[in-house]
Amino acid sequence: MLPVLAGALLLAGGCKKILGLIHFTVSDTQSFTVPSAYPFGTAPGAVPTTLPAVTVNSTATTTYANNNTKAQYVQDVTLQQLTLTATSPAGQTFDIVQSVQLFISSDAAGTNKVLLASQDQVPAGATSIQLNPAPDTKLDMYLQGSSYALTSVVKLKQQPSQDVVIRVDSKFNVAASLP
Repeated sequence: MLPVLAGALLLAGGCKKILGLIHFTVSDTQSFTVPSAYPFGTAPGAVPTTLPAVTVNSTATTTYANNNTKAQYVQDVTLQQLTLTATSPAGQTFDIVQSVQLFISSDAAGTNKVLLASQDQVPAGATSIQLNPAPDTKLDMYLQGSSYALTSVVKLKQQPSQDVVIRVDSKFNVAASLP
């Protein structure tokens, strides 16, 4: 019995070394503007409008260093949470928005663009909304460098009366090995 237990412990310890990944979170924040001057359709079911990409200066490199690893040792990155908050004008809600999709890419030109998160039915009266992470999306390549780009595709219920500033708060789960 003792040799079997010792063997099991040895195998378990070996697996931890082989699979010895550390897990941590990378949190990034960036804002974009939904301009009132954009030629949006205002009827429900109007065609979605793609807003210009915004570059996010990621905290990934600093977070990797704080966890004693580097970008080349990252094994897996997934989106844990993505929150949109209307920050301007004061009191702005998401009542003007019917649906929203957020895409991530390597750069503002849209290289390697994939769906990051979306919300098909934006709740009324909300000043902050959670988007649903896209399932099974590998995000490793986007957090390799110091920045990535976000592109918003928005379907509006109505034209905004003034520019609306939206803050994007994202949290990524990262699994990495140590150098």
